[in-house]
Amino acid sequence: MKYRIILFVILGLDAFILIFQTSQISISPSEAALLYGNASFLQQLVKLSLKVFGQNDFALRFVMIVFHLSSAWLLYLISAQYLKLQRNRLWLVLVFILLPGVISAALVVSHAGFIIFGLFLYIYLSQKLNDYFICVLLFLYTLLDSGFAYLFLGLMIYYLFQKNKILFFYNAFLLGLSVYMYGLNISGVPSGHFLDTIGVYSAIFTPIIFIYLFYVLYRGYLNDENDKIWYIASTALLFSLLLSFRQRVEIELFAPYLILALPLTAKTFANSYRVRLKKFRKKYKAIFILAFVFLIFNTLIVLFNKELYLILDNPKKHFAYKLHIAKELANKLKAMNIRCVTINNDMQLRLRFYSIDKCDKNILKEVKLNSLQTNNVTIRYKNRILYRANVTKLNNR
Repeated sequence: MKYRIILFVILGLDAFILIFQTSQISISPSEAALLYGNASFLQQLVKLSLKVFGQNDFALRFVMIVFHLSSAWLLYLISAQYLKLQRNRLWLVLVFILLPGVISAALVVSHAGFIIFGLFLYIYLSQKLNDYFICVLLFLYTLLDSGFAYLFLGLMIYYLFQKNKILFFYNAFLLGLSVYMYGLNISGVPSGHFLDTIGVYSAIFTPIIFIYLFYVLYRGYLNDENDKIWYIASTALLFSLLLSFRQRVEIELFAPYLILALPLTAKTFANSYRVRLKKFRKKYKAIFILAFVFLIFNTLIVLFNKELYLILDNPKKHFAYKLHIAKELANKLKAMNIRCVTINNDMQLRLRFYSIDKCDKNILKEVKLNSLQTNNVTIRYKNRILYRANVTKLNNR
């Protein structure tokens, strides 16, 4: 019982921090495009949240926070088959919620957070139900999001080696249906993005955890210790790396599959630690402590990211710049009694979320930060200028 209480405390603190962070960021260009672009299941969920809670940043991100907390709970339940000690399962959940990529998926409206939840839900239900009952869930996944195509690919390979022809062809059918409905982004001429892809994976997991995760998957191949999670995660990783030799990879569609492999990683680490005498456990303790320090450091950077503006020469190089400015700009315009503008970039959709519509009577034009040109709209953080623009009122009479 005490471990359940600790888990709820961890998730409660996590939820509190995430809710607080929703007030610190604005809607990003990708979120605005998802909200006002082509219809999708995730878009409908977000619109429902906005209808219930009102047009605000909390309502925008509420669905993602729910997916995140549900994923952490499912991870705790799934890990029971991989970790005997409950305290190790708590450490695994803590590592999960501190991963930079997971924090991003919990705060930014994107398909990644939904895919993470969907993958954990599939694994949990597959532990409880017969595979044939899960077929209905997989069919629903096909209809809900294109990102589950790599789940079907991984399951195809898994059932191929399990010599289960029915489920192999069923997942092949789902993969074909997904590609038919959404397409598959393989295009362009060969161009090397392999190192970029490795770098992004390292940023999502931190370098130490990504290297160890890669080692666990490779070790599983060598030792033939391959369960369903291994096939799903390994297939997605291998496919993304092969694809990176040709084009830039949408990591948000592949990273959730590696996050799914966290129970395997924790099991391998715990077993390696347990079978060694105390005097030979020091390097494992050092690896864990170092990895945890990296996680804490990355989390603090995410939570206090605005402080980086004070040390950056160019504010636009800030990794979260696209999550700032829009809300502050909308408030500035409203203070000037301006309720509509025209601007020739993705800021137009972002301002729409904050009730600044598009019109022809006011033109908003961004001014370079180092320009000597005067401006009438300035966004600052602790006296550091982050954005400058001019609003021109046109006389259309």
